[in-house]
Amino acid sequence: MTERKPPGVSHEWWLERQIREATERGDFDDLPGKGKPLPGAGQPYDENWWLTNYLRRENVGGDGLLPPSLILRRDLERLPATVARMNSAARVREYATELNDRITAWLRMPHGPYVHVEPVDVDEVVRRWRETRAKPAPPAKPVAAEADSPRRRWRRPRREP
Repeated sequence: MTERKPPGVSHEWWLERQIREATERGDFDDLPGKGKPLPGAGQPYDENWWLTNYLRRENVGGDGLLPPSLILRRDLERLPATVARMNSAARVREYATELNDRITAWLRMPHGPYVHVEPVDVDEVVRRWRETRAKPAPPAKPVAAEADSPRRRWRRPRREP
């Protein structure tokens, strides 16, 4: 806008005139998104829209918002599945030791909600990892055997008139 609102003139009237003149000049003809609905129009209001947009824009998962105690608890619960994907005992030992270091640091200075966590026995984690690696995978069921088995169908009993 090049001109300022003159004193004593209705603000609404002045804005309407500015928009009308810009439309007549064609200032709005090549705007991106012309003819498309406004983003988020018709959707319920989300009071955390700014947080959702920030996480999407920065490519951050929801874990970045969790307090350390809950992250530690989650990592302890996922420990067996996490180490099962590792391919060496040294890597399992390194991961368990790093997890213990994080737990110990949090126990020395706990903050956030208190969640009961305690260090894991690294040797026990490695022993269990070796046991699961030594077990052969269970044989897969043949698909044809399932097709040969008779299926029972439940039927609603007929009503006698």
